[in-house]
Amino acid sequence: MGIHEIRILIVVSMELCLTSAVHAAQGNAVFYTSTNTPACSKEQNKGTMVTGVSDELWGNGAACGSIHRVQCIRGANKAPHPCHDGASVEVTVVDYCRPPCNGVLNLYQDAFG
Repeated sequence: MGIHEIRILIVVSMELCLTSAVHAAQGNAVFYTSTNTPACSKEQNKGTMVTGVSDELWGNGAACGSIHRVQCIRGANKAPHPCHDGASVEVTVVDYCRPPCNGVLNLYQDAFG
């Protein structure tokens, strides 16, 4: 293996290390207005850009504190203008949405709107 080949291998390896994996999924989101104590006790007082998650993401509490970027792509009901021009928000998981949870994410109202 020549010097040139080793340099290319090092650059490619560095790029792979610096690249993070991003997972995108579609699902329904609902909202709540209650201020009850969240299931993630260490995540209290995180403001209003927070969410609860259903069993699909909960992972026995492993989701606590994880941050998700959420973007509305279409409304599930007939409400006028459910999405705001493709804008996205970042929310922190602070709670568990117990079954029957009507969405994958149960966003606090400020994050939903």
